[in-house]
Amino acid sequence: MRKKLLSTILAAAMVASTLSGCSSVRNDASISALSEEEAKKELQSLMTKVDVQTNDNPILDIYSEEVSEADTLADIDTFPITVQGSGQINLEIAAPSEFSGSTPDNWLNEVAEKFNKSGATADGRSVSVTVRKISSGEVVTYMANGGYKPDIYVPSNEALGKMVEANGFKPEKLTDRLAGNTAGILMQKDIYDKFSEAHGDVTVKGVLEAANAGELKFAYTNPYTSATGLNILSSMLYAFDESNPLSDNATNALLDYQKTSPPVAYTTGVLRNQAAKGIINAMIMEKQAYVNTPELKKYVYTPVGLRHDHPAYFFDWNSDAGYREGAQQFVDFCLSGDMQKLATDKGFNQDDDYVSQDTGMTGADYIAAQKVWKQNKNGGKPIVAVFVADVSGSMDGEPLNSLKSSLISSSTYISSDHYIGLVSYSSGVTVNLPIAQFDPTQRAYFSGEVKNLSAGGGTSTYDAVLTGMQMLEDYAENVPDAKLMLFVLTDGEQNSGYSLDRITGVVGGLKIPVYTIAYNFNEVGDLEKLSNINEAAQIKANSDDVVNQLRNLFNVNL
Repeated sequence: MRKKLLSTILAAAMVASTLSGCSSVRNDASISALSEEEAKKELQSLMTKVDVQTNDNPILDIYSEEVSEADTLADIDTFPITVQGSGQINLEIAAPSEFSGSTPDNWLNEVAEKFNKSGATADGRSVSVTVRKISSGEVVTYMANGGYKPDIYVPSNEALGKMVEANGFKPEKLTDRLAGNTAGILMQKDIYDKFSEAHGDVTVKGVLEAANAGELKFAYTNPYTSATGLNILSSMLYAFDESNPLSDNATNALLDYQKTSPPVAYTTGVLRNQAAKGIINAMIMEKQAYVNTPELKKYVYTPVGLRHDHPAYFFDWNSDAGYREGAQQFVDFCLSGDMQKLATDKGFNQDDDYVSQDTGMTGADYIAAQKVWKQNKNGGKPIVAVFVADVSGSMDGEPLNSLKSSLISSSTYISSDHYIGLVSYSSGVTVNLPIAQFDPTQRAYFSGEVKNLSAGGGTSTYDAVLTGMQMLEDYAENVPDAKLMLFVLTDGEQNSGYSLDRITGVVGGLKIPVYTIAYNFNEVGDLEKLSNINEAAQIKANSDDVVNQLRNLFNVNL
């Protein structure tokens, strides 16, 4: 039975609704910036007008089964084909976004199109290439767990190639370098000058020491998907203990550092936004991206860690000599003078005098480093999170079914040390599952309640956000020093309850990050505003890729 709830309530359910404030039934004037205490009082006041029910008897999913990592992966076709080949021998290339994106990050796309028009042949058959845009880290995940078999893999750096080998594959390296690049640390010019005066040359070790001393704020990206993030993570562990980057000393030092460091960013776009707002003044980025981002010209770039020279690996899945010959022809085409000039024009082939800083880590070591980071990324602090799910009428059918399955499978990435609650909303708000430690019992309740969600009614997004905030504030008293997070997934604009403007002051004052997922919904203006209040990620997803979006979001934050 469901009963009315007044001011407090756990809220959360990553499958939420719109956060794109449209018209509102209660469209009060927006609040100015509030202190934390003022925000708490305002939250309690606003909650007296929110229609909230609570579920006294959550459903226990006694039939829930352990989900394998393979079950959490979306179809490989959710990663787009950016160039399609049509030769009798057609080689699929797994390529990172700096090679397979939009201009100027499209060098490999242009080279592939030129190659496909060149009339190349091997063993008497026409040869072409198909390019799939997929991050270097995701290739490792999909090969190890999803059965993905690209013919050519071009990761950003050699660490990813070693990880593929550590997972039991035996690629042949066709070249150490397809197009030269480096990863490095960016610092605001004034911070760089102060750092240089105090510490000398920029090194990872020096940056960590300066960050621990409060001299700068340094942030990096997800080492599970980002080659640059993995590069910096391994460099950090090496800086903590050069003799053994995976030692207890290195692990404990990483834990200490993460206690005060900014959260790991979901994307480099989040890093840029944080830098623009002055939240961080040092971050990581590849040189090619740096030179193509005019707004970062006031930053100083210093290469660190491994070079990002894009080695090319070939997999002989079918023992066809024509495929091996065609792959070598394509690599030789990439290395030709005209194609290398094109790479240079797009920002590659710089810092040629920089030598990789080898940590001595093997592929298995890099995999272990990811796990060390996963265990320590929150600095030992527990997470209290509420998932807020949109179950308005527009979610009926395939959208809600996809949301349910992806949320349940992705929840396997949530540590049992954290505390999780679930909220759903349409015209009103329901607390489906109060916050509790995510042990096997709570996980089974979470699965049962997600499976029981049904769609219908309007979209009171911001009422649900307030409900989740109140739940988090109430429960935080039980878990001192916890990190509070709200996850919202929505497929449309708010059309009832409070508006975004009305709750902005509360969200800002409480400083609780709100991660929003726009589900089959492109007009994300208000969602982006909501996430930007406290520097959380805002991402777009559809029925095909929501499982990957949730998996990576949870991997970074939970």
